[in-house]
Amino acid sequence: MLKKVWQKLNNSVAGGAVIIAFFSLLAKLLALVRERLIAVNFGASAVSDVYYASFRLSDMIFNTLVLGALTSAFIPIFQKTWHKDKNSGLNLANSVINLFLIIIGVFIIIAAIFTPQITKIITPGFNAWQLAQTIILSRIMLLATLFFVFSNVLGGVLNSWKRFFSFSLAASFYNIGIIIGVVYFYPKFGLAGLAWGVVLGAAMHLLVQIPEAKRYGFRYKLKLIFDDNLKKVLKLMVPRTLGLAAGQLNLVLITMMASHLNAGSIAVFNLANNMQSLPVSLFAVSLAIAVFPTFSQAILEKNHLLFATHLSQNIRRLLFLLLPISVLIVVLRAQLVRVILGAGNFTWENAYATAQTWGGVAISIFAQGLIPLLARSFYALEDTKTPTKIAFISIIVNIVSAYYLANIFGVIGLAMAFSISSIINMLLLYLVLYTRVEFMDNNKIFNSLLKITFNSLVAGFVANRVLYFVAPLVNMHTFAGIFLQGLLAGLLGLLIYLILSILFKLEEVAIVKQKLLQSWRLLKNGKN
Repeated sequence: MLKKVWQKLNNSVAGGAVIIAFFSLLAKLLALVRERLIAVNFGASAVSDVYYASFRLSDMIFNTLVLGALTSAFIPIFQKTWHKDKNSGLNLANSVINLFLIIIGVFIIIAAIFTPQITKIITPGFNAWQLAQTIILSRIMLLATLFFVFSNVLGGVLNSWKRFFSFSLAASFYNIGIIIGVVYFYPKFGLAGLAWGVVLGAAMHLLVQIPEAKRYGFRYKLKLIFDDNLKKVLKLMVPRTLGLAAGQLNLVLITMMASHLNAGSIAVFNLANNMQSLPVSLFAVSLAIAVFPTFSQAILEKNHLLFATHLSQNIRRLLFLLLPISVLIVVLRAQLVRVILGAGNFTWENAYATAQTWGGVAISIFAQGLIPLLARSFYALEDTKTPTKIAFISIIVNIVSAYYLANIFGVIGLAMAFSISSIINMLLLYLVLYTRVEFMDNNKIFNSLLKITFNSLVAGFVANRVLYFVAPLVNMHTFAGIFLQGLLAGLLGLLIYLILSILFKLEEVAIVKQKLLQSWRLLKNGKN
């Protein structure tokens, strides 16, 4: 029975979404442990600024050339090639891996040579000690990029085969590696130990995917066949690469601005941004990854009705899940930050700044959640140019608004600018997609949006009132008191949201209920 259940989960879009969501939750919980360890040991300080700034160089190379750009271009072409001829599909996968190991290897060597100059540009507000430490950590973290090249192409292959288990588990192992770095490497090697933890996590991210990939037919070979399939992947990558390069430039500019603000501002922004990414990764990214092969298959079969139906349903599903989360995080941000991070060297001032910054980025969680789904809709249509153009527009908005708002509100202004640009990005993607996709029911999406927004705001209001009601009844100077206050407010807010959704007869409630019943039947007897 368990084997049948597992096959159902690991071989369908819905099952894939469940697996990815579950392990995304595990990965994010481990990420919270990781962030708490950093906060407890270093607080929001010059030291934690060094740690977070050290990611910028390796992230800039990897996120620009590999993450998103490679998989969004690779998966549709690999799927087509694999269905026609399995051997050609495997040759394509190996060619992509080997080509990008060479390309990224060259970039890493160049980046390692010029790390001092690049670091001075990225963190102009750092003092000499911070610059020296950032250079050391950045060079070590560059090694992690090579592991990520291999693991992300391998993940793309597994996604194309609708094998989601090890791919979903990889992020947890990455976080475990970083935790090992904080707990064991840092006491022995100092700050450099944190960077070696990142390298270990990247290696584990790859190693955990290899057994499943081999089981279903993948074999690594030293092949580089520059055929039409590889050329098509590269052609589709170019505009997406430009868009991601602009996105990384945006993060670099935010880091530059934050380095001129109070010490710890880089850490505060990264802590807030990492925490708000939990619901986005848990619900939105996992769903977008799981549904992408179905989008690609629908386009391949020219089934535009199926494509539009899946797109509309998943947009409404994400709004139903993410809008109340956005509102409740804004309301409960102080309690959440104090519970998650408030210990050790993480001071009250650190907690306040992080909570306010988290509130600024949380406003746009619903938009951030829709962007991966909408962007992958374009990728399934083999259009990587449109999302890139829109990304450039939103990035310009982010840079201009960040420069203006940071001068007024400090690091909180950076968060506000981030949310403004995310909402604009989402709206432009949706509007362009609506003009191109047949059978897309805009009225149904808009009606759901109105009801969900109203329900979310009422839930947020109730949660806010509960905070004030509970505060005199508990000791607000203890972990237990703050936790209880936030828990009661959050649970009552969610309960009100669910009741209102049922009263308004939102279709999304029925979808969630149906999925839960399907999962229960699946677990009970191994049948769909």
